[in-house]
Amino acid sequence: MIIAITIVHVIVSIGLSLVVLLQTGKGAEVGAVFGGSSATIFGSSGAGNFLTRLTTGMAIVFMITSLTLGYFAGKKPTATIFDNRAPAALPNSPAPQSAPAQPAAPEGGAQPSAPAAPADTKSKTP
Repeated sequence: MIIAITIVHVIVSIGLSLVVLLQTGKGAEVGAVFGGSSATIFGSSGAGNFLTRLTTGMAIVFMITSLTLGYFAGKKPTATIFDNRAPAALPNSPAPQSAPAQPAAPEGGAQPSAPAAPADTKSKTP
């Protein structure tokens, strides 16, 4: 529903921009925009009234869609599909491997505080 309202909102906003640009300014005629006489598709006097009504209707639809989209944007979703979803196990996944075995504790029961340094495998020759 939000997608449909957004599409209508975009179409109306483009149409509203075009209708406003087609309207006459102070001291200019509709025919001056097209470079011809005042006998355009709307007639000599019907363009102002028609474009005014069209602008009003589009502005009303624009405001309604703006308020509706603002209302839906303010609502936070209460639940999603990710709330209660457990991670799915892959069907052909290998069994989890166990952790590597720890070396046995020395006879005295005390654990060494640091791991032993690796033995030097290179032989020093003079």
